[in-house]
Amino acid sequence: MIVGFKNRYMIVEVFLDPKKEFPMDDPIILTQFNVSKAIRDNILVNFSECGLASSLRSFQVKYVNPITKLCIIKTSIEDFQKVWSAIPMVRSIGNCLVLFNVLDLSGSIRACKNAALKCEEVIFEHYKLAVGARLSADVTQHMDNCPEKIKFLEY
Repeated sequence: MIVGFKNRYMIVEVFLDPKKEFPMDDPIILTQFNVSKAIRDNILVNFSECGLASSLRSFQVKYVNPITKLCIIKTSIEDFQKVWSAIPMVRSIGNCLVLFNVLDLSGSIRACKNAALKCEEVIFEHYKLAVGARLSADVTQHMDNCPEKIKFLEY
């Protein structure tokens, strides 16, 4: 019998420059690299090199949507509390102030995908209301492709 690794999946929303009242142009584009680096740097500060080393074996930013600012983060069951507690303490990505909000914690990729699809839909509806007529065809096309990206996420 083969036993797989037990993982936890977190859905995280990122607020860029939360002090701005009406953010129109984002000061930074979210990527898997810069979100991952910000969280890893915070784990290092709060849990030292040993804590970072133990969490790196399974820590992975699986998905980032730069429009809705939604991320999916995978970590092992042994290290998820460390990663989970480090996420809200991240205060910047590069020189941009940020605020992270953990929306969901799942024990399976299937449950995470279902929750992420619902979150994406709700957040994009809010986004469309906020930008109104300035919604570009590129953004709509990108959002049309997002459900497929989420559905094809693997362990």
